[in-house]
Amino acid sequence: MQRQQRHAVLLVFTFLLMLALTWAALLFLPKGNAGYRLKVPAGYGISGVSRTLAANDMIYNRWVFVGTAYMLGMGDKIHRGNYRLPRSVSSWQILQRLRTGKPDSITVQFIEGSTFAQMRRIVDNIPDIEHTTRDWSDSKLLQKLDTGRHYTHAEGLFFPATYDISSDSSDLSLYQQAYNTMQKHLQATWEERRSNLPYQSAYELLIMASLIEKETGHAEDRGKVAAVFVNRLNLHMRLQTDPSVIYGMGSRYKGKIGKADLRRDTPYNTYTRAGLPPSPIALPSKAALEAAAHPASNDYLYFVARNDGTGRSQFSHSLNEHNAAVRQYILKKR
Repeated sequence: MQRQQRHAVLLVFTFLLMLALTWAALLFLPKGNAGYRLKVPAGYGISGVSRTLAANDMIYNRWVFVGTAYMLGMGDKIHRGNYRLPRSVSSWQILQRLRTGKPDSITVQFIEGSTFAQMRRIVDNIPDIEHTTRDWSDSKLLQKLDTGRHYTHAEGLFFPATYDISSDSSDLSLYQQAYNTMQKHLQATWEERRSNLPYQSAYELLIMASLIEKETGHAEDRGKVAAVFVNRLNLHMRLQTDPSVIYGMGSRYKGKIGKADLRRDTPYNTYTRAGLPPSPIALPSKAALEAAAHPASNDYLYFVARNDGTGRSQFSHSLNEHNAAVRQYILKKR
C-alpha cells in the first residue's frame, strides 16, 4: 500500500515538474531578442511556424510550443500575413498573438508573366481587406488610379512583386501600390534606355518587355530575345511571336496553337500585323524592362526553344539557320 502511495506521489511530482518545466519554457525570454517580423504564408500551420521561429531563436523549445498550440485548439488555423513580434517576447505571448490577433499585414504575390485578369482574381480573393473595386471595370479602375494618363488597357501596368498590405486596407490601395511601382520602374528604365531603339514612348518599351517576359525561358536569353525583336522592327519584319497571338485568342486558347490561329487576324496577331501589339500581353518583370531598354548587340533574327530542359533558346541569323534549328530541336531531325 505504501509502495502504491509512493508511486502515486512520484507520478504527481513528475507531472507537476513537467508542467513547471513546460510553463517555464513558455515564459522564457530568449536573450538578445530584438524583435522579429514573422511571415506566415498561405497554407502554413503551427509546425511550419514553429520551425521558422526556432530557426531564428524566437522560442525556447519548439515541441513545447507546438504541443501547447494544439492544446489551445490552434492546430493549423493561423491567418496568413505578417506578425510584428516585439522585443523580448515569450513563446506564450507569441501563441496568444497568433491565436487571438490578426496579422499586421497580408502578403500578396503577383508573378511576372501573369496577366492582369489573373492578378484581379488573386486580389478579389484576398481575405480580411475591403473589396471596393471587385465590381469595377478595368477602365474605371485605371481612371481612379491615374487621372492624368489615358491608358485604355490595364494589362502590363502593374508591377509583379510581393506586396505587404495592412489587413484593414482596401484592394484599391494594393492596385495603387503595384501601379505606382510599375510607373517608377518604367520611367527609370525609359530614361536610361539605349539610344536608337525603335520605341516611340515608354509604353511601347513596356509592350516590348511583356513580349520578352513571355518568350524567355531562361534569364540569360532575355537580351538576345530583345535583340531579335528590335532587329525585326528595324528591318520592318513582323515579330511573329506566339504569346502575342495566344493573348489575342483570349478564351479560344485551349493550350495549343495551330496554323489556323496564326492566320486568323486579331490586333495581337504578330504574324498578320506588323509592329508591336497594341498593349502589353502580361506583367513584365524589372529584368524584362531592362532587356527591352538594353537589348544584346547582335544581328539575330530568329530563335526557337531547344526543348532540352534548360529553358534555353537557339538563336539564328538567317532563315536557313533557323530552319535547321527547328529540324534539330522541334522535329528532332539531324
